[in-house]
Amino acid sequence: EAVNLRNYLLKGGFLWADDFWGEYAWGWWVGQLRKALPAAEFPIFDVPLDHPLLHTQFEVKKIPQIPSIDFFFGTHRTSERGADSATPHARAIADKKGRVIVLMTHNTDFGDAFEREGDDATYFLNFGPDGYAFGINAVLYALTH
Repeated sequence: EAVNLRNYLLKGGFLWADDFWGEYAWGWWVGQLRKALPAAEFPIFDVPLDHPLLHTQFEVKKIPQIPSIDFFFGTHRTSERGADSATPHARAIADKKGRVIVLMTHNTDFGDAFEREGDDATYFLNFGPDGYAFGINAVLYALTH
């Protein structure tokens, strides 16, 4: 699987990993990813706010923290693991040409911004616009780079 993932990415593929929270989950994910993309060859970097991915269609000025709808309505908070997941991250790996091939959104759940919008208007108004702006940019970037 690691060889196939590496081949897919190096032939122009794109992977977006989303909705994992806290340092334990991050460590596990990186350990698995490194089987396909070794650290020395493919460093992970924080996506800077001036990166083209954040400006492809919409102007994304911050990485939003989007909780699952059930967590948000149960707590009215956004950090699903408390202090361990208080800061959302958009991290990436680029190929030798500088094209982002892996996008990792950690301590946030963009998927819920898209799939749960019709469940509750309050949730959508709080998280949908930022989630869609980031998500549309990510898809358009992947299709054009």
